Amino acid sequence: MQIHVVEEGQTLASIAETYGTTPEAITEANELPDPNKLVTGQAMVIPIVGSYYWVKQGDTLYTIGQRNQISAAELARINRIPQYRPLEVGQRLYIPPRPRRAADFNAYVEPRRTVTPALEADVRTAAPHLTYLAPFSFRIRRDGTLVRPTMNNFPQIAKENQVLLMMVITNLEREQFSTELGELILNNQELQNTLLNNILQTARELGMGDIHFDLEALPTTGAEAYANFLRKARDRIHAAGLMMSVALAPKTSAEQAGKWYTAHDYKAIGAIADFVVIMTYEWGYSGGPPMAVSPIGPVRRVLQYAITEMPADKILMGQNLYGYDWTLPYERGTTARALSPQAAIALASRHNAVIRYDYRAQAPFFTYTDDQGRQHQVWFEDARSIQAKFNLVKQLGLRGVSYWKLGLPFPQNWLLIEGNFRVRKRA
Repeated sequence: MQIHVVEEGQTLASIAETYGTTPEAITEANELPDPNKLVTGQAMVIPIVGSYYWVKQGDTLYTIGQRNQISAAELARINRIPQYRPLEVGQRLYIPPRPRRAADFNAYVEPRRTVTPALEADVRTAAPHLTYLAPFSFRIRRDGTLVRPTMNNFPQIAKENQVLLMMVITNLEREQFSTELGELILNNQELQNTLLNNILQTARELGMGDIHFDLEALPTTGAEAYANFLRKARDRIHAAGLMMSVALAPKTSAEQAGKWYTAHDYKAIGAIADFVVIMTYEWGYSGGPPMAVSPIGPVRRVLQYAITEMPADKILMGQNLYGYDWTLPYERGTTARALSPQAAIALASRHNAVIRYDYRAQAPFFTYTDDQGRQHQVWFEDARSIQAKFNLVKQLGLRGVSYWKLGLPFPQNWLLIEGNFRVRKRA
């Protein structure tokens, strides 16, 4: 696989010729709606085995090989060139594919009342690339019973693709995480017993393989109580032959305070859970000013802290599958519109916008003027930003990646998974 960024004036035919493939293969891989209208700055995945590199000033076979984990001698042999002859600037070299390491991949899916055909189709597309599928969510009632999400054909899709169903347990009430409900759960042993009985009964009925606690906005004094509850839950869940995982807020220190952070004790929960999902996104959020949703710097800082508190191979890095469209100038109290990466590219095309890339945040963005004359700024994800995160997963030795959420088309992401990793199947 190779990532190509469209330059002004390039056509699909010229790009395909450069990489020795066909316009049809690139169109299909990237689900291009109009192959004759590419967007300058658009990142596409070229579906080839391995990749090509064009020599820059100062490059040698040794330095190129070091960057690509291949010896200078092997690089020379593959490209049928003398090992010690100086390279020419602009010379094209073929780089063979690197060995792929195994990793886990999870994706949440959030049906709203019904499972639309488009959402089910997206789940089917993603399932071959997933270890876990997480219908969101099983909401706790105050009597310890559960409100189930709509499932439709999700269990069958999971079974067909050897995907483990993840049972996501939340303290959501009226579409908000409830501190009051969280406090009831953490401090009432009878309620905990009833809840765990209902969780295990439902898990058996639906064929769930992992119980995933996503309890948020917990009381700031609740860290010890939450850890105790999770230990109790883990013992019963393991006795039933199931896994247990926990969603965690993105922290950078044990002292980080606030209702989203204090009760999420990384060290304690990392020791209790089979694995965790760290929600490393929403720095740029719908109610805030325009910026990258998951800029690489803050994501790295959270994960670097996390691996000081728990084993790296227990951590799934959270990754968004969406972006936001902000109206400018940003005003507090306004809300940005969420959109998929595919929709972002289509929007840029419609308004003849050039997609730019912020190398510090490792994220693409563009601006445009709408039909009412209002300025907009859009930040989203593309193949480059995803590859940057995949590189981070490899560098830190993490378990894998967890996506929020399916239903927002992003074909390049699934291509890059297969180019970078071997997806573990635990079902």
